[in-house]
Amino acid sequence: MTKFGEPLKNFRARALAAMFICWSSPAAAVLTIEVTQGMVERIPIAVVPFGVVGGGAAPALSSSAVISADLARSGRFELIARGDFLSQPHHLRAVKYKDWRLLKADALVIGSVTNIGNDQFEVRFRLLDVFREQQLAGRKFVASSAQLRKVAHQISDLIYQKLLDIPGAFDTRIAYVATEGTPPGERFLLQVADSDGHRPQTILASPQPIISPAWSPRGDQLAYVSFENNRSVIYIQHVHSGERRRVAEYRGINGAPAWSPRGDQLALTLSKEGNAEIYIHDLSNGALRRLTQHAAVDTEPDWSPDGNTIAFTSNRSGTPQIYQIAARGGRAQRLTFDGKYNAGAGYSSDGKSLALITNQGNGFRVGIYSERDRKVRELTQTRYDESPSFAPNDEMILYATQTKQRYVLAAVSPDGQVQQVIQLKNHLVREPAWSPFRANRL
Repeated sequence: MTKFGEPLKNFRARALAAMFICWSSPAAAVLTIEVTQGMVERIPIAVVPFGVVGGGAAPALSSSAVISADLARSGRFELIARGDFLSQPHHLRAVKYKDWRLLKADALVIGSVTNIGNDQFEVRFRLLDVFREQQLAGRKFVASSAQLRKVAHQISDLIYQKLLDIPGAFDTRIAYVATEGTPPGERFLLQVADSDGHRPQTILASPQPIISPAWSPRGDQLAYVSFENNRSVIYIQHVHSGERRRVAEYRGINGAPAWSPRGDQLALTLSKEGNAEIYIHDLSNGALRRLTQHAAVDTEPDWSPDGNTIAFTSNRSGTPQIYQIAARGGRAQRLTFDGKYNAGAGYSSDGKSLALITNQGNGFRVGIYSERDRKVRELTQTRYDESPSFAPNDEMILYATQTKQRYVLAAVSPDGQVQQVIQLKNHLVREPAWSPFRANRL
C-alpha cells in the first residue's frame, strides 16, 4: 500500500521512501481477540456445551466454545455465563425453557458431537427461541477433526443470520503481514488465517518486505507487493497451491493492487512514466491502461462493488484526500473535505460508504465516509491507525494500529460502538485484508 504522511514513521523509509510501508508475522502463532467495547443493546443468548454422544473419543476442539467466542466478539450478543446454567441439555426433549427464562436468555443453542469413526464427527445443533419455545434453526454436519473449527464458524454464521437478519462473517478469512525477528535478520510473512486468527497459513516468507495484500473476488488468490529483489514487484498468488505469477515489474513504483469485482482486472499504482498514477491492468491479456492524468501523486485505488467507479488517494488539492473516477476514465471528483488527511479508502459491499484513515487533528484514525451526507466521521480513539478493510457483511472494519509500541490488528463497527484488539503474541502484525464470503469455501 502506498501512504501519504505515513503515521508509523519508523517503517516509512524501509520501502519506497514515503510511498510504502512494511510489516510482518509468524507461521504457527495464533491471534487473540479482546473485545474492548460492546454495544449497549445485545441479545442475551446461552450456548450450552455440546454433548459427546455415542462411543469413541471426544474431539479435542470444543465446538460450543468456538461458537461462544464468535458471538461474544461480534459485540451483538450477551453470553449467559455457563456457571449460571440450571441445566445443560443436549437434545430438544431435555430443554426446560423456564430455566432459560429465569436467566433472561432470549435464545438458546444446544448441540451434540458424535464420533462416527475414521476421524469423522457428526455435529448437530439447534437454535431455540426461549420465549416462543420453538426452534429457529437446526442443522447436521459431518466433518473431520481438522474441519470442526470451520463447522463451528458456520454454525455461528447461521445463528447470526437468524437472529439479526444479517449474514455472518465468522467463516471467512483474513490476510495480514507479520514480522518475526529483529533487523537485520527479520523475516516478513504473508499469512492467511480464520477470521478469529486461528489456523494461520504462511503464503510467502521473505527477508524483504511484503505489502498490500488484496483478496480476489473468489477468495482463492491474493495480489500483493514484494521487495524480494530489492525492488517493488506485484504478484498474484493462489492461496492453497502457492502458484504465483508476476503482474507488474516496471521501472519505479509498482504498488497498491486492487481487484475489479469480476476479478478480470487489477487497478495499480505505477510510476513507469515518472509520476505515480492509477493504471488498469487486464489480467487476460496483460494490456495496461492509464486511468489518471495529473502531476500530483495518485495512489491506493479501490473499485466500487458495481465496477463502475474507482476511489483513490491524491494530494492534488495540497493534502491527501479521497477522489473518485469512472473506471472507463474521465474527470476525477473530490469526495473528502473533512480534516487535513484522508487516505486508504475501501468500499463497503453496498458501495454507500468508504472506510479510510483520517486525521482531523487527533491523529491518524479509522474513519468512515458516507455517500449520504458526504462527511467523514472518526470511529477510533487511537492515533496511529492504517489499512482499514470492511468485513464482507460490512459489520466490522479490520485495521492495523500501534498500541504501547506494538503493531496489532484491531476491528471497529461502522458506528464505532463495537471495538476489538487482535494480538499475535510476540510478533508485529500489520496490513490486514478481510476476505470475501467466497473464501469460506476453501
